[in-house]
Amino acid sequence: MRSGLMVPGAYIRGRFQGAISLDADRAAPLLLDPPAWVKERSMSVELNGVAHVQLTVIDPKGIPFWETLCHFLEMKTLIKGDDIVYCIGSRTGILVRADPEARSRRPFDQRRAGLHHLCLRARQREDVDAIHRFLVDELGARIVHPPEDAPHFAPGYYSVLFEDPDGIRVEVNHVPGKGHLGPEGRLGPGGAGPAEGYGADGLKGGRGKGG
Repeated sequence: MRSGLMVPGAYIRGRFQGAISLDADRAAPLLLDPPAWVKERSMSVELNGVAHVQLTVIDPKGIPFWETLCHFLEMKTLIKGDDIVYCIGSRTGILVRADPEARSRRPFDQRRAGLHHLCLRARQREDVDAIHRFLVDELGARIVHPPEDAPHFAPGYYSVLFEDPDGIRVEVNHVPGKGHLGPEGRLGPGGAGPAEGYGADGLKGGRGKGG
């Protein structure tokens, strides 16, 4: 009797199997399903936004600052303590925890490994203006720049940039339509394609590889 034949993993009777051994004298037919095989190899997953972010702050004043801001953004408090607050809603969640020991690890610095800044997406341009007024009038936040247009970053880009009591930079922006995925964007039909870098003056370079 001849030795068995090892066959790489394949779809057999509608299910994916690992390497199997077939008897060379009476090998059963291998039932391949090319469409399923292709799907197995090329399947991708579209995300539904960002579930939550967690920030560590030194100054306990950051706790009421963030809770007040989150409530203005139509989020609700799920966890609240002397050194922690977690708010959910508006299709995301923000958890902030105060850790005095973080002081020994130096204040927030955009140039260190880790978070550079957090950007929240507003539903309309007017919301960016309303958030700016709330930051100034109710929270006394440090404004890095007031609401401004920045079409060099994306079509219709409009944003405000501010800092929390620990200096963590937070942006709220509005980009109408599909942004760079739309007809006027880099990744839309006939667009310039992916940029090679960016700076204060926006995205740079491109090889005409849009959608």
